[in-house]
This record gives sequence, structure tokens and C-alpha cells, in this order.
Amino acid sequence: MSDDQTEQTGDRLIDPIAQAPGYEQTETRIAVNGHPIHAMSVAFPVALSFCLLGADLLYWWTGDTFWARAALWAAGTGFLFGMLAGFSGTAELLLVRGIRARAAAWTHAIIAVTLLSVLGANWGHRLYGYEEAVLPYGILLSALGALMVGFTGWHGGKLVFDYHLGTSKGN
Repeated sequence: MSDDQTEQTGDRLIDPIAQAPGYEQTETRIAVNGHPIHAMSVAFPVALSFCLLGADLLYWWTGDTFWARAALWAAGTGFLFGMLAGFSGTAELLLVRGIRARAAAWTHAIIAVTLLSVLGANWGHRLYGYEEAVLPYGILLSALGALMVGFTGWHGGKLVFDYHLGTSKGN
């Protein structure tokens, strides 16, 4: 940075993307009475992904087929609820300029789509023999999915709490 630029910015670096039109536009467009649908709907696939791993671990520990069947249901409902959360998140990403302009939003989206792929593969793996599917591949896919939930949830939380993306402005 040249001396002239340093003087103008007061020794601060300025993000050129932040100067783009619409960068500050971050309010949700996909909401019900001001409540962001994406933020409300992600809790279900997150919780079900951890339940899936828990059910697999309990099946491995106890051998009780109830846990293998519960894991099948957790994988399927986690995937389906994840698709619903993904539709609303994708709509936010594409419709709100301030969200679209941030690289972190795209990182969150890519990890979330990859997570949906893992959840879908895990569910598909279990559809024709849920008990046999748990060990070893089902539990490995469940662990990978839980790890990915951590990464995408951390990025999503950062977007909401640090940048206030996809939230309502309030009154």
C-alpha cells in the first residue's frame, strides 16, 4: 500500500468488496412474519445428523436392531429436512446481494451441499438392509456427516452472528 493510501485510510486496510453496491443489504427475503426460514429450519438436519451418529454408536454398542432402524429414520429425515433448509438457504444466497458478495457465504453453501450429499448417501446405503449397513460404512458416513455439520454450522453461525446475514432488521 502506498503512503498516500495509508494516510487516507488511517493505517487501516479497506475491503474493496465492501464498497460494492448492495454489500450492506443482508436482510432475509425468505421469511414468515420476519422469521428467517433458513435459520429456523437448519436445526432439524443438524440435530438429526448427531442423532444418526448416536444411533449408530448405540447399535454398535448394544446390537439392538432398534438403533439401526432409528439410524435409518434419522438419515432419511435429516436428508429431507436438510433439502428444505438448503432450498431456503440457496434462495437467500441468490436473492440477497449482501450475502452473495461474501466469500464466507459461498464456503458455507459448498460445505452444506457436500453434507447433504453425505446424508443422502448414508440414507441410500441403509434403505435395503439397515442393520447390515451400520458397520462399517454407515457409522463412518455418520461420523463424517457429524464432522461436516460442525464445519458448516460454525460457518453459518459466523455469518449470522458476526455479519448479521439472513436475519431480520427488527423494529
